[in-house]
Amino acid sequence: MNATQKLHDLGQSLWLDNITRSLLQGGLLRRYIDELSVTGLTSNPTIFDHAIKNSTDYDDAIREKLGEGKSGEQLFFELALEDLTQAADLFRPIYDLTCGVDGWVSLEVSPLLAHDSKTTLAEAKELHARGKRPNLFIKIPGTKEGLPAIEEAIFAGVPVNVTLLFSPEHYIAAAEAYLRGIERRIAAGLRADVGSVASLFISRWDSAVRGKVPDSLNDQLGIAIGKGAYKAYCDLIASPRWQRAFNAGARPQRLLFASTGTKDPRTSDVLYIKMLAAPLTVNTMPEATLKAFAGHGEVNGMLPADGGDFEAVSAQFRKVGIDLNALATRLQDEGAASFVKSWNELMAVIASKSAALQEASSR
Repeated sequence: MNATQKLHDLGQSLWLDNITRSLLQGGLLRRYIDELSVTGLTSNPTIFDHAIKNSTDYDDAIREKLGEGKSGEQLFFELALEDLTQAADLFRPIYDLTCGVDGWVSLEVSPLLAHDSKTTLAEAKELHARGKRPNLFIKIPGTKEGLPAIEEAIFAGVPVNVTLLFSPEHYIAAAEAYLRGIERRIAAGLRADVGSVASLFISRWDSAVRGKVPDSLNDQLGIAIGKGAYKAYCDLIASPRWQRAFNAGARPQRLLFASTGTKDPRTSDVLYIKMLAAPLTVNTMPEATLKAFAGHGEVNGMLPADGGDFEAVSAQFRKVGIDLNALATRLQDEGAASFVKSWNELMAVIASKSAALQEASSR
Protein backbone atom coordinates (compact mmCIF):
# COMPACT_ATOMS: atom_id res chain seq x y z
CA MET A 1 0.00 0.00 0.00
CA ASN A 2 1.51 3.33 -1.03
CA ALA A 3 1.43 6.49 1.08
CA THR A 4 -1.42 8.09 -0.84
CA GLN A 5 -3.63 5.07 -0.15
CA LYS A 6 -2.70 5.19 3.55
CA LEU A 7 -3.55 8.89 3.75
CA HIS A 8 -6.87 8.32 2.00
CA ASP A 9 -7.70 5.44 4.34
CA LEU A 10 -7.03 7.68 7.35
CA GLY A 11 -9.81 9.97 6.12
CA GLN A 12 -8.14 12.78 4.16
CA SER A 13 -9.10 13.38 0.54
CA LEU A 14 -6.25 13.80 -1.95
CA TRP A 15 -7.09 16.14 -4.81
CA LEU A 16 -4.93 17.04 -7.78
CA ASP A 17 -4.18 20.73 -8.25
CA ASN A 18 -3.83 20.52 -12.03
CA ILE A 19 -5.76 19.93 -15.22
CA THR A 20 -4.73 19.67 -18.87
CA ARG A 21 -6.48 18.21 -21.87
CA SER A 22 -3.74 15.62 -22.28
CA LEU A 23 -4.10 14.59 -18.62
CA LEU A 24 -7.74 13.84 -19.36
CA GLN A 25 -7.51 12.36 -22.82
CA GLY A 26 -4.31 10.37 -22.29
CA GLY A 27 -5.77 8.44 -19.35
CA LEU A 28 -3.34 9.77 -16.74
CA LEU A 29 -6.04 11.26 -14.52
CA ARG A 30 -7.84 7.91 -14.62
CA ARG A 31 -4.60 6.27 -13.44
CA TYR A 32 -4.22 8.77 -10.60
CA ILE A 33 -7.75 7.91 -9.47
CA ASP A 34 -7.17 4.16 -9.66
CA GLU A 35 -3.58 3.96 -8.41
CA LEU A 36 -2.95 7.04 -6.23
CA SER A 37 -6.35 7.45 -4.51
CA VAL A 38 -7.02 10.86 -6.09
CA THR A 39 -10.67 11.76 -5.41
CA GLY A 40 -11.00 15.32 -6.75
CA LEU A 41 -9.37 18.11 -8.71
CA THR A 42 -8.84 21.86 -8.49
CA SER A 43 -7.95 24.37 -11.20
CA ASN A 44 -7.00 28.04 -11.44
CA PRO A 45 -6.09 30.55 -14.18
CA THR A 46 -2.35 29.82 -13.90
CA ILE A 47 -2.95 26.12 -14.52
CA PHE A 48 -5.03 26.84 -17.63
CA ASP A 49 -2.54 29.46 -18.82
CA HIS A 50 0.28 26.89 -18.77
CA ALA A 51 -1.90 24.16 -20.29
CA ILE A 52 -2.98 26.29 -23.27
CA LYS A 53 0.34 28.08 -23.79
CA ASN A 54 2.58 25.03 -23.60
CA SER A 55 0.69 22.64 -25.88
CA THR A 56 -1.33 22.39 -29.07
CA ASP A 57 -4.01 20.34 -27.30
CA TYR A 58 -6.50 23.19 -27.35
CA ASP A 59 -5.85 24.48 -30.88
CA ASP A 60 -8.68 22.61 -32.62
CA ALA A 61 -11.19 23.67 -29.98
CA ILE A 62 -10.02 27.29 -30.18
CA ARG A 63 -10.38 27.25 -34.00
CA GLU A 64 -13.90 25.91 -33.64
CA LYS A 65 -14.92 28.54 -31.14
CA LEU A 66 -13.35 31.33 -33.16
CA GLY A 67 -15.48 30.15 -36.06
CA GLU A 68 -18.52 30.56 -33.82
CA GLY A 69 -17.53 34.16 -33.14
CA LYS A 70 -16.28 33.59 -29.60
CA SER A 71 -13.18 35.15 -28.09
CA GLY A 72 -11.45 36.15 -24.87
CA GLU A 73 -13.15 35.33 -21.60
CA GLN A 74 -16.14 33.67 -23.25
CA LEU A 75 -13.87 31.37 -25.26
CA PHE A 76 -11.79 30.49 -22.20
CA PHE A 77 -14.73 29.50 -20.02
CA GLU A 78 -15.98 27.19 -22.77
CA LEU A 79 -12.55 25.50 -22.91
CA ALA A 80 -12.40 25.25 -19.13
CA LEU A 81 -15.91 23.83 -18.83
CA GLU A 82 -15.13 21.22 -21.48
CA ASP A 83 -12.16 20.02 -19.42
CA LEU A 84 -13.82 20.26 -16.04
CA THR A 85 -17.06 18.56 -17.03
CA GLN A 86 -15.01 15.67 -18.43
CA ALA A 87 -13.07 15.54 -15.15
CA ALA A 88 -16.32 15.77 -13.18
CA ASP A 89 -17.64 12.75 -15.06
CA LEU A 90 -14.50 10.78 -14.15
CA PHE A 91 -15.02 11.64 -10.49
CA ARG A 92 -18.81 11.16 -10.57
CA PRO A 93 -18.71 7.55 -9.28
CA ILE A 94 -16.75 8.78 -6.23
CA TYR A 95 -19.25 11.64 -5.75
CA ASP A 96 -22.14 9.19 -5.90
CA LEU A 97 -20.47 6.58 -3.66
CA THR A 98 -19.70 9.17 -0.96
CA CYS A 99 -23.13 10.81 -1.26
CA GLY A 100 -21.55 14.09 -2.40
CA VAL A 101 -18.79 14.32 0.21
CA ASP A 102 -16.00 13.74 -2.32
CA GLY A 103 -15.43 13.57 -6.08
CA TRP A 104 -15.45 17.33 -6.78
CA VAL A 105 -13.78 19.52 -9.40
CA SER A 106 -13.38 23.32 -9.14
CA LEU A 107 -13.67 26.23 -11.58
CA GLU A 108 -12.77 29.77 -10.57
CA VAL A 109 -14.78 32.91 -11.32
CA SER A 110 -12.82 35.69 -12.99
CA PRO A 111 -10.25 37.01 -10.47
CA LEU A 112 -11.08 40.50 -11.74
CA LEU A 113 -14.24 40.18 -9.63
CA ALA A 114 -12.48 39.57 -6.28
CA HIS A 115 -13.80 42.87 -4.92
CA ASP A 116 -17.21 42.84 -6.69
CA SER A 117 -19.80 40.87 -4.71
CA LYS A 118 -22.74 41.29 -7.06
CA THR A 119 -20.98 40.29 -10.28
CA THR A 120 -19.13 37.43 -8.55
CA LEU A 121 -22.49 35.95 -7.51
CA ALA A 122 -23.96 36.34 -10.99
CA GLU A 123 -20.95 34.67 -12.61
CA ALA A 124 -20.91 31.85 -10.05
CA LYS A 125 -24.56 31.05 -10.77
CA GLU A 126 -24.01 31.20 -14.52
CA LEU A 127 -20.90 28.99 -14.56
CA HIS A 128 -22.48 26.35 -12.35
CA ALA A 129 -25.60 26.27 -14.50
CA ARG A 130 -23.51 25.93 -17.66
CA GLY A 131 -21.46 23.12 -16.15
CA LYS A 132 -24.55 20.96 -15.54
CA ARG A 133 -22.64 18.78 -13.10
CA PRO A 134 -23.60 18.41 -9.41
CA ASN A 135 -19.94 17.87 -8.46
CA LEU A 136 -18.66 21.17 -9.87
CA PHE A 137 -17.49 23.68 -7.27
CA ILE A 138 -17.29 27.35 -8.20
CA LYS A 139 -14.26 29.01 -6.60
CA ILE A 140 -14.99 32.35 -4.93
CA PRO A 141 -12.27 34.26 -3.03
CA GLY A 142 -12.77 34.70 0.70
CA THR A 143 -12.06 38.43 0.50
CA LYS A 144 -14.22 40.95 2.36
CA GLU A 145 -16.26 41.48 -0.78
CA GLY A 146 -16.30 37.76 -1.61
CA LEU A 147 -17.93 36.72 1.67
CA PRO A 148 -21.41 38.10 0.82
CA ALA A 149 -21.21 36.39 -2.58
CA ILE A 150 -20.33 33.10 -0.86
CA GLU A 151 -23.35 33.34 1.43
CA GLU A 152 -25.67 34.20 -1.45
CA ALA A 153 -24.25 31.48 -3.71
CA ILE A 154 -24.77 28.85 -1.01
CA PHE A 155 -28.31 30.11 -0.42
CA ALA A 156 -28.90 29.80 -4.18
CA GLY A 157 -27.69 26.20 -4.07
CA VAL A 158 -24.35 26.79 -5.85
CA PRO A 159 -21.54 24.63 -4.37
CA VAL A 160 -18.55 26.83 -3.47
CA ASN A 161 -14.83 26.31 -3.03
CA VAL A 162 -13.81 29.33 -0.95
CA THR A 163 -10.30 30.27 -2.01
CA LEU A 164 -7.58 32.71 -0.88
CA LEU A 165 -7.86 31.99 2.85
CA PHE A 166 -4.65 32.50 4.82
CA SER A 167 -5.40 32.34 8.52
CA PRO A 168 -7.72 30.77 11.09
CA GLU A 169 -9.58 34.09 11.16
CA HIS A 170 -10.02 34.04 7.38
CA TYR A 171 -11.27 30.46 7.61
CA ILE A 172 -13.79 31.30 10.36
CA ALA A 173 -15.18 34.22 8.32
CA ALA A 174 -15.63 31.95 5.29
CA ALA A 175 -17.19 29.19 7.38
CA GLU A 176 -19.69 31.61 8.91
CA ALA A 177 -20.63 32.95 5.46
CA TYR A 178 -21.26 29.36 4.36
CA LEU A 179 -23.31 28.56 7.46
CA ARG A 180 -25.43 31.70 7.08
CA GLY A 181 -26.33 30.57 3.57
CA ILE A 182 -27.22 27.10 4.86
CA GLU A 183 -29.30 28.45 7.75
CA ARG A 184 -31.24 30.64 5.32
CA ARG A 185 -31.94 27.58 3.17
CA ILE A 186 -33.19 25.67 6.20
CA ALA A 187 -35.46 28.59 7.17
CA ALA A 188 -36.80 28.73 3.60
CA GLY A 189 -37.59 25.01 3.56
CA LEU A 190 -34.82 24.18 1.09
CA ARG A 191 -32.38 21.25 1.18
CA ALA A 192 -29.39 21.98 3.38
CA ASP A 193 -26.84 19.71 1.68
CA VAL A 194 -25.03 22.27 -0.49
CA GLY A 195 -21.37 21.28 -0.80
CA SER A 196 -18.45 23.54 0.06
CA VAL A 197 -14.77 23.50 0.99
CA ALA A 198 -12.69 26.29 2.53
CA SER A 199 -9.19 26.48 1.00
CA LEU A 200 -6.38 27.54 3.32
CA PHE A 201 -3.12 28.45 1.57
CA ILE A 202 -0.07 27.04 3.36
CA SER A 203 3.31 27.40 1.65
CA ARG A 204 3.05 31.13 0.96
CA TRP A 205 3.44 31.80 4.69
CA ASP A 206 6.88 30.21 4.73
CA SER A 207 7.93 31.94 1.52
CA ALA A 208 6.87 35.29 2.98
CA VAL A 209 9.03 35.03 6.12
CA ARG A 210 12.06 33.21 4.71
CA GLY A 211 15.14 35.36 5.25
CA LYS A 212 13.31 37.48 7.83
CA VAL A 213 13.38 34.99 10.70
CA PRO A 214 16.07 32.75 12.24
CA ASP A 215 16.83 29.62 10.22
CA SER A 216 15.44 27.54 13.08
CA LEU A 217 11.97 28.92 12.25
CA ASN A 218 12.09 28.17 8.52
CA ASP A 219 9.20 26.07 7.16
CA GLN A 220 7.32 26.07 10.45
CA LEU A 221 4.80 28.87 10.05
CA GLY A 222 2.65 27.39 7.29
CA ILE A 223 2.17 24.15 9.22
CA ALA A 224 1.38 26.07 12.40
CA ILE A 225 -1.27 28.11 10.58
CA GLY A 226 -2.72 24.85 9.27
CA LYS A 227 -2.91 23.52 12.83
CA GLY A 228 -4.63 26.68 14.04
CA ALA A 229 -7.20 26.54 11.26
CA TYR A 230 -7.81 22.84 11.90
CA LYS A 231 -8.53 23.59 15.58
CA ALA A 232 -10.99 26.30 14.52
CA TYR A 233 -12.59 23.81 12.10
CA CYS A 234 -12.94 21.11 14.75
CA ASP A 235 -14.37 23.61 17.23
CA LEU A 236 -16.91 24.93 14.73
CA ILE A 237 -18.26 21.61 13.51
CA ALA A 238 -18.60 20.45 17.14
CA SER A 239 -20.59 23.55 18.14
CA PRO A 240 -24.36 23.43 18.80
CA ARG A 241 -25.03 25.89 15.94
CA TRP A 242 -23.34 23.70 13.35
CA GLN A 243 -24.84 20.52 14.76
CA ARG A 244 -28.33 22.00 14.46
CA ALA A 245 -27.57 22.57 10.78
CA PHE A 246 -26.26 18.99 10.44
CA ASN A 247 -29.48 17.77 12.03
CA ALA A 248 -31.38 19.53 9.23
CA GLY A 249 -29.30 17.75 6.58
CA ALA A 250 -26.29 20.07 6.17
CA ARG A 251 -22.78 18.81 5.61
CA PRO A 252 -19.53 20.10 7.09
CA GLN A 253 -17.80 22.64 4.89
CA ARG A 254 -14.54 20.69 4.76
CA LEU A 255 -11.24 22.43 5.42
CA LEU A 256 -8.94 22.15 2.39
CA PHE A 257 -5.17 22.61 2.55
CA ALA A 258 -3.99 24.36 -0.62
CA SER A 259 -0.62 25.60 -1.86
CA THR A 260 1.02 22.48 -0.44
CA GLY A 261 3.89 22.16 -2.90
CA THR A 262 7.20 22.88 -1.15
CA LYS A 263 8.85 26.08 -2.39
CA ASP A 264 12.21 25.69 -0.61
CA PRO A 265 14.51 23.21 -2.43
CA ARG A 266 16.32 22.52 0.84
CA THR A 267 13.11 21.20 2.40
CA SER A 268 11.33 17.88 1.93
CA ASP A 269 9.18 17.91 -1.20
CA VAL A 270 6.35 16.27 0.76
CA LEU A 271 6.60 18.34 3.97
CA TYR A 272 3.11 19.85 3.83
CA ILE A 273 1.47 16.56 2.95
CA LYS A 274 2.90 14.45 5.76
CA MET A 275 2.47 17.22 8.36
CA LEU A 276 -1.15 18.15 7.54
CA ALA A 277 -2.86 14.76 7.60
CA ALA A 278 -6.31 15.03 9.18
CA PRO A 279 -9.65 13.25 8.75
CA LEU A 280 -12.58 15.02 7.10
CA THR A 281 -10.21 17.41 5.32
CA VAL A 282 -8.78 17.76 1.81
CA ASN A 283 -5.21 18.28 0.60
CA THR A 284 -5.00 19.51 -2.99
CA MET A 285 -1.48 19.14 -4.33
CA PRO A 286 0.51 19.79 -7.51
CA GLU A 287 1.13 16.79 -9.73
CA ALA A 288 4.83 16.58 -8.81
CA THR A 289 3.99 16.61 -5.09
CA LEU A 290 1.37 13.89 -5.53
CA LYS A 291 3.85 11.62 -7.31
CA ALA A 292 6.58 12.38 -4.78
CA PHE A 293 4.32 11.49 -1.86
CA ALA A 294 3.23 8.26 -3.56
CA GLY A 295 6.90 7.42 -4.14
CA HIS A 296 8.54 8.22 -0.82
CA GLY A 297 6.00 9.87 1.46
CA GLU A 298 4.99 8.72 4.89
CA VAL A 299 2.17 9.47 7.28
CA ASN A 300 3.56 10.39 10.69
CA GLY A 301 0.29 10.92 12.51
CA MET A 302 -2.76 13.13 12.43
CA LEU A 303 -3.20 16.80 13.22
CA PRO A 304 -4.23 17.41 16.83
CA ALA A 305 -7.77 18.72 17.17
CA ASP A 306 -6.62 21.14 19.88
CA GLY A 307 -4.19 22.95 17.55
CA GLY A 308 -1.08 21.34 19.03
CA ASP A 309 1.79 23.82 19.11
CA PHE A 310 0.02 26.49 17.02
CA GLU A 311 0.03 29.06 19.81
CA ALA A 312 3.63 28.36 20.85
CA VAL A 313 4.98 28.55 17.30
CA SER A 314 2.94 31.69 16.57
CA ALA A 315 4.43 33.30 19.67
CA GLN A 316 7.95 32.58 18.41
CA PHE A 317 7.22 34.39 15.16
CA ARG A 318 5.64 37.34 16.94
CA LYS A 319 8.71 37.51 19.17
CA VAL A 320 10.96 38.09 16.12
CA GLY A 321 8.67 40.81 14.76
CA ILE A 322 6.20 38.99 12.50
CA ASP A 323 2.68 40.47 12.76
CA LEU A 324 0.62 37.43 11.75
CA ASN A 325 -2.66 39.31 11.26
CA ALA A 326 -1.03 41.93 9.07
CA LEU A 327 0.81 39.26 7.12
CA ALA A 328 -2.41 37.30 6.54
CA THR A 329 -4.03 40.43 5.12
CA ARG A 330 -1.02 41.10 2.92
CA LEU A 331 -0.91 37.53 1.65
CA GLN A 332 -4.60 37.62 0.75
CA ASP A 333 -4.18 40.93 -1.08
CA GLU A 334 -1.09 39.66 -2.88
CA GLY A 335 -2.85 36.41 -3.72
CA ALA A 336 -5.77 38.27 -5.27
CA ALA A 337 -3.33 40.44 -7.25
CA SER A 338 -1.37 37.40 -8.45
CA PHE A 339 -4.60 35.74 -9.62
CA VAL A 340 -5.43 38.89 -11.59
CA LYS A 341 -1.96 38.84 -13.12
CA SER A 342 -2.38 35.18 -14.08
CA TRP A 343 -5.81 35.93 -15.51
CA ASN A 344 -4.48 38.75 -17.65
CA GLU A 345 -1.66 36.50 -18.86
CA LEU A 346 -4.20 33.81 -19.68
CA MET A 347 -6.32 36.25 -21.67
CA ALA A 348 -3.17 37.37 -23.54
CA VAL A 349 -2.33 33.74 -24.37
CA ILE A 350 -5.89 33.17 -25.62
CA ALA A 351 -5.65 36.32 -27.78
CA SER A 352 -2.22 35.52 -29.23
CA LYS A 353 -3.05 31.89 -29.93
CA SER A 354 -6.36 32.92 -31.51
CA ALA A 355 -4.58 35.40 -33.77
CA ALA A 356 -1.96 32.83 -34.79
CA LEU A 357 -4.57 30.19 -35.59
CA GLN A 358 -6.69 32.64 -37.58
CA GLU A 359 -3.64 33.76 -39.56
CA ALA A 360 -2.63 30.15 -40.27
CA SER A 361 -6.14 29.23 -41.44
CA SER A 362 -6.29 32.22 -43.82
CA ARG A 363 -3.15 31.19 -45.72
